[in-house]
Amino acid sequence: MKALCRLIDRFCQTHRNFGISKLMIYVVILSGLVYFFGNGMNLIEFLAFHPGYIMRGEIWRLVTWVFIPINAGFALSDMLFTLIALYFYYFIGSALEREWGKGKFTIYYLFGMALHVVFGFIVWFILNATYGTVGGVMYYGYLFLIPMYLNLSMFFAFAALFPDFTIRLMLIIPIKMKWAALINAGFFLLNIIAYMASGNFILAVLPLVALLNFALICGSDLLSNLRPMKYKASHQVVNFKKAAKQAKRDIENKSYRHKCAVCGKTDTDSPELDFRYCSKCNGYHCFCAEHINNHIHFE
Repeated sequence: MKALCRLIDRFCQTHRNFGISKLMIYVVILSGLVYFFGNGMNLIEFLAFHPGYIMRGEIWRLVTWVFIPINAGFALSDMLFTLIALYFYYFIGSALEREWGKGKFTIYYLFGMALHVVFGFIVWFILNATYGTVGGVMYYGYLFLIPMYLNLSMFFAFAALFPDFTIRLMLIIPIKMKWAALINAGFFLLNIIAYMASGNFILAVLPLVALLNFALICGSDLLSNLRPMKYKASHQVVNFKKAAKQAKRDIENKSYRHKCAVCGKTDTDSPELDFRYCSKCNGYHCFCAEHINNHIHFE
């Protein structure tokens, strides 16, 4: 997991233009349009994942299944649930993009989609038929890859980065993300049990596919937050003490005080920039505001 995270970070640093800016906005808008107009225009059958049709050339189905809502009802409660879900998808996705950068967030989302698609093709080749459910309705001949679990896996990623961030459950009850993530995990587990109890073992695997995507890309962040607080605190103190000593030496020997370890900008040639020291890096390493949350940690 750690090696994969470092590889992704290195790729994003060397390919700064890679990624889809504001990716989650597009996902939410298209999902909302499919929800409101999908049933009347038969869009769901046109957009659904179907390996057989994909093999015949309908390659858009590799992507468009992401925009199919899990809730197809138009009752007031269904519409309210859908709007709240889309809002949280946008909120969490946008926050992850700001923290990781568009490159890493794009990789996270596209890699999760790819895992689901590979799973769908494996099922198709094994069973020579596909099936699934959307909103409790059976669609023979289709394996509906449910995007809900992929989107909800972003909650785990956000909680791994910001465990003490507070959100409003049901827009009312304040709860920290680390506890919200546990509730989300319980939801995943209940769905797995429900699918297995009904004999739908294929759909029971879908939540695990989404969790695999989270574990591969965000596992190192989660393990870092699970380390004993005493160790993390002492590690930070040592780093900042070294940083202070090194900063004093640099002031004496150089014309600048701060220099970004990624882009090389200094507080002399770019006085308008803010510079910070990374507490997770081993040793003295300073970064500008653009790269403090978007760099490979020195070890």
